[in-house]
Amino acid sequence: TALVTGASRGIGKAIAVAMAKAGATVACVSTKAGGCDQTVSECGGNSFALAADIADTGQVESAVAGTIERAGSLDILVNNAGITRDQLLIRMKDDDWDQVMVTNLRGVFLMTRSVGKDMMRQKTGRIINIGSAAASLGSAGQVNYSAAKAGIIGLTKAAARELAHWNVLVNAVARGLTETDMLASIPPEAREGLLAQVPL
Repeated sequence: TALVTGASRGIGKAIAVAMAKAGATVACVSTKAGGCDQTVSECGGNSFALAADIADTGQVESAVAGTIERAGSLDILVNNAGITRDQLLIRMKDDDWDQVMVTNLRGVFLMTRSVGKDMMRQKTGRIINIGSAAASLGSAGQVNYSAAKAGIIGLTKAAARELAHWNVLVNAVARGLTETDMLASIPPEAREGLLAQVPL
């Protein structure tokens, strides 16, 4: 059983469908009820949708408990959910910073903490955090996003050391630009600048 956050669209949807095709029962999580209906339809089998705000401890605990109750176990967590609130550093509002940190970093912490308890009990599990090349390269207009993704790298390394004793593997995938609707929202000149940094 795999739980994938941000599974309503983009990378999360692609991951959920791929997991299902590989034989997993997938709990597809999005913030809104009905947000993952299309993903679940494409997953087929025993996959199901859950609505949860991953920045809310109670909702995270309910989603994890609901997944285990319905599927019998939770073997894989994919922390994919994320948002952008792009703006130049000197123009960035407090709320732009806070929203990105809450969703992109706090959400990963809450999900990992909750799922980690059950994986420790079952003495096996896999946690995959979707990071970004922005964590190490930095991205102009994205100090909030870059900082949150860098935080995910640190969280991943520390969690990997803590959970290894219980045979729980924690990794991060620091992907680059990916053709999603989130990327489409980036202004053309910024997009061209980002693409110019990709060697191949």
